[in-house]
Amino acid sequence: SLHNTPPTFSVFVMKRVFEWLVKQGGLEEMRARAHKKSSLIYNAIAESNGFYLCPVKPTVRSRMNIPFRIAGGTELEAKFLKETRQQNMIQLKGHRSVGGIRASLYNAITVEEAQTLANFMKDFQKNNS
Repeated sequence: SLHNTPPTFSVFVMKRVFEWLVKQGGLEEMRARAHKKSSLIYNAIAESNGFYLCPVKPTVRSRMNIPFRIAGGTELEAKFLKETRQQNMIQLKGHRSVGGIRASLYNAITVEEAQTLANFMKDFQKNNS
């Protein structure tokens, strides 16, 4: 194996991902989906009357990773994470040094799955306010 041998498996995986992206409608479709998915979650936060808090200014918010906190504190966040796991929504725990909750809305996450999380957030707020 030479030092300049391309990483063939990585190239193969990239090819498969690019083919999938094209089948989904290309980059414009992915952009539109990312906007729709992130809007669902940011709207749930904005419409929560302070129950959910996003520490990121609206002008610099990510469409892919949405960090937020629950105003009720870490115990309520732990309850939120436990209940989401029970509904097969996983990997929502925030960064280990920051805490909180983080919704990652990468391309493989569907609009319907983002809607499921947004609906859960509204129900959780209603049941825990």
